[in-house]
Amino acid sequence: MLQRPIFIGSEIYRGSSYGGLHPLRVQRVSTVMDLSRSLGWLPENQYRTSPRAKPKALWEFHTPAYISALARAERRGQVSDEDRAQFDLGSHSNPVFGEMFRRPATGVGGVMLAAELLKDGGIVHVPGGGTHHGMPDRANGFCYLNDPVFAIKALQHHGASRVVYVDIDAHHPDGVEVGFSGDPRVRMISIHEENRWPFTGRIDETAQGSAYNLPVMRGLNDSEMRIALQELIVPLIENFEPDAIVVQCGSDAIEEDPLSRLSLSNNAHAEVVGTLMPMATRLMVLGGGGYNPWSVGRCWTRIWGTLNGLDAPDILSDESAQILRALKFEGNSRGRNPPEHWFVALADRPNEGFVRNEIRARIEILRARVWS
Repeated sequence: MLQRPIFIGSEIYRGSSYGGLHPLRVQRVSTVMDLSRSLGWLPENQYRTSPRAKPKALWEFHTPAYISALARAERRGQVSDEDRAQFDLGSHSNPVFGEMFRRPATGVGGVMLAAELLKDGGIVHVPGGGTHHGMPDRANGFCYLNDPVFAIKALQHHGASRVVYVDIDAHHPDGVEVGFSGDPRVRMISIHEENRWPFTGRIDETAQGSAYNLPVMRGLNDSEMRIALQELIVPLIENFEPDAIVVQCGSDAIEEDPLSRLSLSNNAHAEVVGTLMPMATRLMVLGGGGYNPWSVGRCWTRIWGTLNGLDAPDILSDESAQILRALKFEGNSRGRNPPEHWFVALADRPNEGFVRNEIRARIEILRARVWS
């Protein structure tokens, strides 16, 4: 069993970008690596460099034709009209860029390594993972490969008989549901914004009994997430008795993210992860969405601290603050006048509030599926 949590990262995230004004032009994983090291939270014996999954390994979920098209697009730096139409490569959401195969293949390689490290128990953080929209035969929603699917499959390969997948990204994990619909060995739990792309994940959408979807209204606050955690997520995990949990911690549910209208602070993410840590012998924590470079970098660094039992410092050191001050968010109004606490604090100000009756009612609908 792993004695201490392991962080899996790669320099490919520092040197690659979706380009232009794409939401994933911002630095994310490299910021987490830099911040964690500046805090003294990432000694070398807890860090592993992610390998890159080979094309044939990707056939376990993705079609060989799609994998060939993805690799070909990276090699040529362009896509044919046929490949664009068939595989949604070279579109606005899924652009051609220099590492469009190697970067997502590194994410898959990271979760496969994580599952191997977890075969006897422990905790592994893979912030480069979490691309939960990828479909078997096409790119989808900024996601070229679906590494959460490979995370679950790899855990099963290494002996996990029952896996719970928890997703707190603002967007519904449609690709993961495709991967495990009707699989009695996997329970999927998602809390996501209603009426938000990809417009799936309705409360009555069950994926043949495998999925519990809680769509929430805009403005979801920390108090409402806590109710969902305590009254829905925790009981559903306890009822399933998993020997492995995968958590997708997309930070786009944080209030200042430009691609959602939810209002969490990163305290909610830390609370979810901290609560789930003792609930299975194997825990894999992924990244996911997150398009404000300050909020995503601080959130995922804070999660790494939580996994190690470390509290966020009240005030960051000058070295840590400088990492945050050097980030750029060009082309977005939220980057014009960032508040000072984005530079000097790791923890957000809490965003507690009233728990709406609609949230409670939807939780009860989902609970009734198990305990009616």
